[in-house]
Amino acid sequence: MEYKYLGHETAGTVKPLADSGYRLDSLNDLFDVLSDGIWRVETCTPRMRDDWSESNKTLGQCSITAFLVQDIFGGEVYGILRPGGNYHCYNVIGGRQYDLTIEQFGDEASSLVFDDSNPQSRETHFAKEEKYERYLLLKSLLKEARGK
Repeated sequence: MEYKYLGHETAGTVKPLADSGYRLDSLNDLFDVLSDGIWRVETCTPRMRDDWSESNKTLGQCSITAFLVQDIFGGEVYGILRPGGNYHCYNVIGGRQYDLTIEQFGDEASSLVFDDSNPQSRETHFAKEEKYERYLLLKSLLKEARGK
């Protein structure tokens, strides 16, 4: 598979935490599994569901994916403030930036500024019940596909 997400060049060397609970070899492996049917319209943020498609699977998946990546690979979650006041979330693991959902932005992706200045917390994001439920669904679907 050809990877286009931020950090894909080194993602094959990013290994899951020993106690992650998933049968995954690397961050690339997680991306493959998510792309193969785990990211779906039900895991997309409700306000973007009308625009979600199989050709843009990462749309509306950023925060729940970033926190799932943190569960499995460690690191920190940061955000890029977007118009409208929402944050686009990404991961920093071992000092490197990874954004599994950047492809949703198409050509606009090159203008995003990843400066690690806005740490994101689960408490803030998951205060929205629908977001927490989508995160749990994503985890459950991954557990079915690759749980230990």
